[in-house]
Amino acid sequence: MAQPFVPADPDMRRLLEETRTVAVVGLSDNPMRPSYGVARYLYEVGYRVIPVNPKLTELWGLKAYPDLDSARRDGIVVDMVDVFRDPAHVPQVVDETLRAGAKSLWLQEGVVHPEAAQRASQAGLTVVMDRCVMKEHARLVA
Repeated sequence: MAQPFVPADPDMRRLLEETRTVAVVGLSDNPMRPSYGVARYLYEVGYRVIPVNPKLTELWGLKAYPDLDSARRDGIVVDMVDVFRDPAHVPQVVDETLRAGAKSLWLQEGVVHPEAAQRASQAGLTVVMDRCVMKEHARLVA
């Protein structure tokens, strides 16, 4: 039986191939943090990465935003929101993701909030939960 919010491989591959711009919510400037390594990988394989962290103003020469709403007000359109936050923050991130008009929500390994994922899915987003976007990209696309 398939796990909830883990698309079948062909669907996940299509999602990763069609995505161009990824907002990474909770992106750290600490190279030892998983968010840094994953976002750097995405950047290096050709995605446009939008850093989202209220403690940053820029990373790798890219403007950082305190939240998705700020990026949206600046005219940034994202395809995917990749979340590296405590699960307690996911409902708020879902609200911002919906306002941003993103097509998908990716909750990284350990970021599990079934209710918020269900709400995002019911609103029309493709949702992936408790998976690493870097690992899945390397496995399915790279």
